[in-house]
Amino acid sequence: MKLFAIVLVAALAATSVHAAPKKLLVVTTTTGFRHSSIPTAEKILAQLAASSGEFTVDFIHQPAGRTMNGSWPKLKKDATPAEAAAYKAAGDQWEATLKTALQQLSPENLKHYDGVIFASTTGDLPLPDMKGFLDWIKAGHAFIGIHAASDTFHGFPEFIAMLGGEFGHHSKQLSIDCLNQDPANPATAALPKVWTLSQEEVYQFKNYDATAVHELLVLDKQPEAPYPAGHFPVAWCKPYGDGKVFYTSLGHREDIWDTDPTIKDRKNDAAISKAYQQHVLGGIEWALGLKK
Repeated sequence: MKLFAIVLVAALAATSVHAAPKKLLVVTTTTGFRHSSIPTAEKILAQLAASSGEFTVDFIHQPAGRTMNGSWPKLKKDATPAEAAAYKAAGDQWEATLKTALQQLSPENLKHYDGVIFASTTGDLPLPDMKGFLDWIKAGHAFIGIHAASDTFHGFPEFIAMLGGEFGHHSKQLSIDCLNQDPANPATAALPKVWTLSQEEVYQFKNYDATAVHELLVLDKQPEAPYPAGHFPVAWCKPYGDGKVFYTSLGHREDIWDTDPTIKDRKNDAAISKAYQQHVLGGIEWALGLKK
């Protein structure tokens, strides 16, 4: 009887540990271009967390005051000295507010999290400790980068090496056929051998080494006219020390993220959105070690 009780307690304890959700910190701040799809991304990531029950999400949101392209409204040419001073003070205050918000990425605060998501972040964000942040990932934590995460920290080679590639440029949006390179990976397990997107903004990369990552989705032709054959990465994963990194360049458009039929100028149907959500969820699950 005692042995049965010990086994039962151990089993319950193991179940309790297994059931405890992981904790993710989602960053959507920008100092460069700001994507209109960011609010949609925040909504869907929160829904994926709630529906899966596997993880929770906290957010570092953008302070109010920036325009769509990430810059301040221009100071009018005939501004008075007082107006110019107020303009500068507002900019300084915004920078200070952003810096305070990003204190959540300090090594001390990251002790409370299992992973971080950069969802369409851009520019050089004022992290409190870049080396400490990268060391935290190396120590066995998850980094999930979505779309413009590769357009972040262009001046920090260490960040680019962690991610696996750097945004170079893109041309006009178009339909693409993504080739599934690993049907067994959780990020691509729900996708067909050839996954066709009706319209998306397609990134081309620099500082990318295919031998240093595990490719998940690629294109076999350049996404620019005259569309010559080639090898162009779309999504990948990789180890970083004891940590895991998942990156997908997809996620520019609201109708890639969301199945909502009322989205303006919808080009991708709900099936594509559902598949993309599974792509992102699987990447999160892989990076957190929830699925092999």
